[in-house]
Amino acid sequence: QVQLVESGGGFVQAGGSLRLSCAASGRTSSSRTMGWFRQAPGKEREFVAGISWIGGSTYYTDSVKGRFSISKDNAKNAVYLQMNSLKPADTAVYYCASSFLRSSYRGADFGSWGQGTQVTVSS
Repeated sequence: QVQLVESGGGFVQAGGSLRLSCAASGRTSSSRTMGWFRQAPGKEREFVAGISWIGGSTYYTDSVKGRFSISKDNAKNAVYLQMNSLKPADTAVYYCASSFLRSSYRGADFGSWGQGTQVTVSS
């Protein structure tokens, strides 16, 4: 099992930036892909971005392309989500998740989840 702890959420005005961090521990060797998901009130959880531990390939949902950037630090077992040009529609609880599958974007493929961090963007 992989344990995940997110940090970096907060309150920001539209157009601002935030950087989320996710620290992984435990059986990190079983993790191939790390993902960020988000869930807004009354909405289903949605995939935001993913990155492979080996090779570092990244992929994003269309609504954040060009604004969000996912990165990793293998030495620290950490993953980051840099969020720029934030919009009120980005308001949600953001979750970090780990999958043993490659390039996965389905929530069901991720077996380990963090507790989430709130991001609130005001207009």
